[in-house]
Amino acid sequence: VLITGGAGHVGIAAAHALIELGANVVLLDISEASLIDASKTLPEGRSGIVVCDLAKDSSIKEALAKVEELTAGKLTCIINNAAFVGTSNLKGWSVPFENQSLDTFKSCLDVNLSAPFYLVQQLMPLLENAEGDKSVINISSIYGVVGPQMDLYEGTGMGNPAAYAASKAGLIQLTKWMASVLAPHIRVNSLVLGGIYRGQDQAFLNKYNARVPLNRMATEEDVKGAIAYLATSL
Repeated sequence: VLITGGAGHVGIAAAHALIELGANVVLLDISEASLIDASKTLPEGRSGIVVCDLAKDSSIKEALAKVEELTAGKLTCIINNAAFVGTSNLKGWSVPFENQSLDTFKSCLDVNLSAPFYLVQQLMPLLENAEGDKSVINISSIYGVVGPQMDLYEGTGMGNPAAYAASKAGLIQLTKWMASVLAPHIRVNSLVLGGIYRGQDQAFLNKYNARVPLNRMATEEDVKGAIAYLATSL
């Protein structure tokens, strides 16, 4: 299984869930140090790492060759989890709309939307080489479905970039397109996540949790079962 954003919280949770089911995983992320730390949390011999900047075509091409090497030319699942998110430290990103940068908007689309398209396209031979159940999971967001309630962010220093919402909405539609085109041999699904707790500002938490029936944000543990379900034929 290839997991992009593999050094992140959701990526590591996905890796643990799938290793428990017998998979070997390849973690792809931009930081080698973070990948090494993430791999140390996994059972020895069950993971490989690939350093890649998904905003750069040359880096992706190098990563594709490394993935093929690590997987011996066979993949049963691709999880497109890497993304610029609301807390990413980018110029003209999580700022008022009139200050959001067009260059950053385009970079977000490259990472959040174009990269999943290109990775699946280029790794199709590896999926076709594998036997049994094969799938693609695209990790999207509730902000790809609904507009943000901006009062959640008032007085918190947090924000909600337009590019994030647009890219995640595009990823959902890309999922629908690929699901139709790659069927029946490869299943393609989107996992649409709400907010995940990572020590957010208490003012944000109070307002967010008041809108959630369980009165809390999600955790990575909440996501593991859905990923296991979508990745397998169980």
